[in-house]
Amino acid sequence: MTSLSDFTARSIDGTDQPLSAYAGQVVLIVNTASQCGFTPQYAGLERLWQDHRDEGFAVLGFPCNQFGGQEPGSETEIAEFCETSFGVTFPMFAKVDVNGDGADPLFTWLKEEQGGLFGDRIKWNFTKFLIGRDGQVRGRYAPRTAPADLTSDIEAALRA
Repeated sequence: MTSLSDFTARSIDGTDQPLSAYAGQVVLIVNTASQCGFTPQYAGLERLWQDHRDEGFAVLGFPCNQFGGQEPGSETEIAEFCETSFGVTFPMFAKVDVNGDGADPLFTWLKEEQGGLFGDRIKWNFTKFLIGRDGQVRGRYAPRTAPADLTSDIEAALRA
């Protein structure tokens, strides 16, 4: 059975990061963008990370430019924007495609495990996937779902 630990992603600084580094943790994976109406969710994601990281929780941000060209910058520009505009300290990764033939394998797996209203497609920036300590997908949340609204699901996953 495939799990989060089976994937590797390129961090925003360009180094390969085996996602097995998050084995045994609860992880929230989010496709992000810097010029989106949902961009202020970075602040809420950072709050979740700060509130729960000592309990074995991580937020992983994956910038994506597939929705309205709302993430046009380089990885360096994205990292700087996230840090200076929202104080982001949670792990950020290099830009990925989340839909189509060039979709990152991680997002292909996430969509296969937890189809949404759009089935095998991600609708927009800030779609969120919650991964349990066992490395399996526990939930998928729409872009409009505020990070704070995930608190009870995250806390339940941390207790599981």
